[in-house]
Amino acid sequence: MKNISLKILNFLLYTAALFLACNVYAVNRLCAAPIFGHMPAGILVSAFLWIPLLPLYIWIHIFPVFFPLRPRTGRLKVCSDGCGLLILFLGSSACSIGFFLCGCLGLLPVGTPAAEPGFWIFNSLLAILLEALVFWNGMIRVYTSSLQLGIRIRVIGIACGMIPIAHLIALGVIIRAVTREVSVENEKILWNERRREERICATQYPILMVHGVFFRDFRYFNYWGRIPKELEANGARVFYGNHQSAASVADSGKEIADRILQIVRETGCEKVNIIAHSKGGLDARAALQLPGIAAHVASLTTVSTPHRGCEFADYLLTRIPAKQQAAVAKAYNAALKKAGDPNPDFLGAVRDLTAASCLEFNKRTPDIADVYYQSIGSRLNRAVGGRFPLNFTYALAKRFDGANDGLVGERSFPWGTGYQLLTVKGSRGISHGDMIDLNRENLPEFDVREFYVQLVADLKEKGF
Repeated sequence: MKNISLKILNFLLYTAALFLACNVYAVNRLCAAPIFGHMPAGILVSAFLWIPLLPLYIWIHIFPVFFPLRPRTGRLKVCSDGCGLLILFLGSSACSIGFFLCGCLGLLPVGTPAAEPGFWIFNSLLAILLEALVFWNGMIRVYTSSLQLGIRIRVIGIACGMIPIAHLIALGVIIRAVTREVSVENEKILWNERRREERICATQYPILMVHGVFFRDFRYFNYWGRIPKELEANGARVFYGNHQSAASVADSGKEIADRILQIVRETGCEKVNIIAHSKGGLDARAALQLPGIAAHVASLTTVSTPHRGCEFADYLLTRIPAKQQAAVAKAYNAALKKAGDPNPDFLGAVRDLTAASCLEFNKRTPDIADVYYQSIGSRLNRAVGGRFPLNFTYALAKRFDGANDGLVGERSFPWGTGYQLLTVKGSRGISHGDMIDLNRENLPEFDVREFYVQLVADLKEKGF
């Protein structure tokens, strides 16, 4: 309650200061009128108001935070300051409009439209200029520092910038998103600082994160978003699969196996805990079948993995002509070779994701007795809840696979000793991409970074 009262008080003081600074011409005249009347020299004689208000205006531009929040990073400070400027802009602009109307209607002892119309026009132009500088200072700071605005909100802000009423609504959306970002990110940093000594993610064996199909975790792209950094902040040792973006399960399994042996050899860790997303879960299971690999794996956690395949993949492969499939594969393989994949195999990867292929794979890939298996899935509640392209594939997956995460059907997720289905209320749900922080989006209902922290903390408690 004390913090709220302080925020309100600081906001009122800063808004009043900005309003006075932006309307210094008229305010100066208002203060000078009782002493000097309406003589032209009055505005000059009363320059004592110009002297403090103009430096105050500059001060607000440099130090605009009016609420007791101390961002823990430079980026969050810029973001917070920009948001503060936008809020001050709204408050001060509202006051300036009311001040102008009162002056024009003759409700102030400064003059009337009939007496001095040019006076109010000049003051208004000056106020608009000074308010605009505050607005653009705030917008530039927010647009260049915020990670949660996203393309959609940024485009809306630009498109609605010159549309009355709509631009205020868009500004409100921007302020709300940025305010929440600063609050969430700041609290997360503080939370990690408070539990730093606990090292809740310091598992006995390091974490090997295995990516899914058509993406990479080396050169040009960070597949796991903000998750690895969050795990490391809580004591985890994190490694990546570093395998190709697209290949058959068997070929990817060999790459993962080589990577496991490399990590064990270079670090002396003896074993690893694998966390694999999507097709990466199948790749990891294939790796465990290779000679000498299972002895170096303590646990395998599969996330959003199609253990029983995707029936809509079977449908697409039968409906799309072979010639077109070959053309798409050729283009993809050529592009990924330039990006660093030595031998990408687009069609090999797609075929291994079909329900028919996974059925055969499961028959010849039994679980290893000494490895702990668990699985996690999620549910997207509606197509509109997913980001592109999951909002398009959701309906197709639902037709063939039922409830799904935008790509993989719910029935395909379970594997191993433990299984957890993540779901939330509302129209959005949790998508295939949300599970790897693909869009770096802070969802109100689901904190993906903290989910992985608790997942790894549980592995630590189990002795892995």
